[in-house]
Amino acid sequence: MALKMRGYLMGALPQLRFEPTARRVRVRYGEELLVDTQVALLVWEPRRLVPVYAVPEGALQARLVPSGAPVREAPGVLPPVLGPEDFATHSCPGQPLDVQVGEKQLLQAAFRPSDEALVGYVLLDFPRFSWLEEAQVAVGHPHDPFKRIDTLRSDRHVQVLFDGVVLADTRRAVALLETHLPTRWYLPRADVRMELLEPSEHRSTCAYKGHASYFSIGGAGAPGEAIGWTYPDPLQDAEPVRDMICFFNERTDLVIDGVPAARPVTPWSTPEEQQRQFAQAASSGDLEFG
Repeated sequence: MALKMRGYLMGALPQLRFEPTARRVRVRYGEELLVDTQVALLVWEPRRLVPVYAVPEGALQARLVPSGAPVREAPGVLPPVLGPEDFATHSCPGQPLDVQVGEKQLLQAAFRPSDEALVGYVLLDFPRFSWLEEAQVAVGHPHDPFKRIDTLRSDRHVQVLFDGVVLADTRRAVALLETHLPTRWYLPRADVRMELLEPSEHRSTCAYKGHASYFSIGGAGAPGEAIGWTYPDPLQDAEPVRDMICFFNERTDLVIDGVPAARPVTPWSTPEEQQRQFAQAASSGDLEFG
């Protein structure tokens, strides 16, 4: 029987995974160069879609101190994935470590996994340091060699509604397709009812798209909950969606060519939707996480 690729890739999610990289990787803390290596590894702990870098322990120009805090094990709640924002939660056996740089001690900024394939390597908390991949600044998290984004101009009729109110209506959308994520529809501001939106304090960083600013709408779920976002100064791969507006498929009603789209199950879905949709999506291999 033919193998559905998404199901195959997601089937490895519960495992500890790694992949060598040919990139030269440099790590700084402030002005201090801590690592300069060409033998870094990309490591995905179980239940993580986003990798972190593991560097040779001998190449790290900083002192590693066993952390007094116990390993925080990943909770067994749905959805069974972990985002990049909580490095101190680990889903495999190992030893959490503090990183001492001069007089500064970075608590639980490193992790030594107990796996024979990773002997001699330590994982580093990406946001706590500055990173170069070759001579290019890396943001968000390491680039995943098994992930990509595509942007496609579209003339389909795209509408976005919230509680029956039309927020956007366009035939000039850009479809952004990203591995493990539902298609995101980016819309020209001129076709969005910007008067219904207000800036949110929420910000996020994507390794492939850059730094996003968010919008909320009065009464949209929890107070101030983000309902959409924009990339005012995107990275190269996302340049076609500069300053366009995208709405969460999970929190709004998306209609394409007159056909309502089902709300996907992702970490940004409501807990109720996650519980309702997860079992069916998992069994069919149709999980969409980012």
